[in-house]
Amino acid sequence: MKNKFKYIEESQLTITELMLPSNSNFSGKIHGGYILNLMDQIAFACASKHSGNYCVTASVNKVDFLNPIEVGELVTMKASINYTGRTSMVVGLRVESENIRTGEKKHCNSSYFTMVAKDKNGKSASVPGIILTNTNEIRRYARSITRQKEGKNRTSRFSSKSFKIDDYLHLLKESNSKIEL
Repeated sequence: MKNKFKYIEESQLTITELMLPSNSNFSGKIHGGYILNLMDQIAFACASKHSGNYCVTASVNKVDFLNPIEVGELVTMKASINYTGRTSMVVGLRVESENIRTGEKKHCNSSYFTMVAKDKNGKSASVPGIILTNTNEIRRYARSITRQKEGKNRTSRFSSKSFKIDDYLHLLKESNSKIEL
């Protein structure tokens, strides 16, 4: 590995693309799948630039589409390394759209892609750490650590071996469901 640590700015990326009618869904808005594809591409590029290796997507954490994107708007995606593990990185993404005529900007979504670096043989490769230089960078790093721990707790709590139905039936009382056991 060339550098043991890198500054976050060294791998940050921004892309802007005009949204075309060919990328719209049946209601005339830009298809969410198209946006996810672009997000995956910029996450790949950011992680690969940081690690110096080809990277694969391991997981995507929480994609909420906050505002629709219209045909003819400019979409800007910003990617930044928020966290580095031994072979993995969390890439934070922010998606904004801009109406070209009015200049109005909308936050469309933010998401976190966990990317894993791979060497030329397809084995997981070590990645440089990141140098944290301000409160925001430390906040994002700490949030990634917390999100990982919460994910592990959530997974184990609902595993088929440890799930206790009586602990959760009360949650279903007012739900749009019917239980037939």
